Amino acid sequence: MTFNIIITDYTYPDLKIERNVLSTIDATVTAIDATTSAEIVERATDADALINQQVPIDENVFEALSNLRVVARYGVGVDNVDLSAATEHGITVANVPSYCEEEVSTHALALLLAVTRNVVSYDEHVGAGGWDWKVGAPIHRLEGKTLGLVAFGAIPQALRQKIRGFDLEILAYDEYLSTDVFEAHDVEQVSFWELLERSDAVSVHAPLTEETENLFDRKAFAAMRSSAVLVNTARGPIVDEQALAEAVRDGEIAGAGIDVFPNEPPSNSSLFDLDKVVCTPHVAWYSEESLTELRRKTAENVARVLKGDDPINRVNTPVAD
Repeated sequence: MTFNIIITDYTYPDLKIERNVLSTIDATVTAIDATTSAEIVERATDADALINQQVPIDENVFEALSNLRVVARYGVGVDNVDLSAATEHGITVANVPSYCEEEVSTHALALLLAVTRNVVSYDEHVGAGGWDWKVGAPIHRLEGKTLGLVAFGAIPQALRQKIRGFDLEILAYDEYLSTDVFEAHDVEQVSFWELLERSDAVSVHAPLTEETENLFDRKAFAAMRSSAVLVNTARGPIVDEQALAEAVRDGEIAGAGIDVFPNEPPSNSSLFDLDKVVCTPHVAWYSEESLTELRRKTAENVARVLKGDDPINRVNTPVAD
């Protein structure tokens, strides 16, 4: 039997890594560059597997693709996949949760330092011929400050290790972990609102769920210190973009480092013109090493399921036929 594997969308230069992994099974691999779920339905009718990056995969896809056995996501988040529908239709959803822990934790730290040290403003100033330390003032010492981590999974735990030498007090909010986890990393477990009130910097690492969407709204920013900065390398919709822009503009918080946006790519974001906000184009995950690992493990997830094995990482437990 020849398996029909459809890559719904991707942004890589080629598919050599995926094809190499999938050559271990009898399969054809086709990329369709879809932008909507309707295009997937139209062009992937006989698919046994979907490899997916960003395009939404909704219940209509699962209804239409009768041969489908597995959806493998390039990445950690699966908020673009209707997990309930996949489960009801007996379809395995797999992701790659650990490929970029090093990269995202490093990028969060890079954004924190860039914002607190006004690196971008100074760079623009020097590039324009200036040479005045006062254009970035005021800057305050990071040592002795408090960093709050929203969620405390693998990535913020890695960030906690990297930032030990900065002599910061570390707080974390995560309702799904035991006290032992916080104690093992020398982190104080607090509520969300206590974290906002006490932190000089807040780094967001939560998944996007109904509970976390717009978690950082006007009320949340009002609870933060006026000297605090926000870093988001998690998911864009966790932060209300307009509320963040207003909070920075009005001095409710001091600045932000943002790698993810509610709509990507963003168009005319209200954050772009703010000197105290540093933006990057959803690249916290990226290094050449993480990219190779991501693509290889995504393809391996598909190969394993089609051979009757469990994927490297299963997101759901499908309902048996």
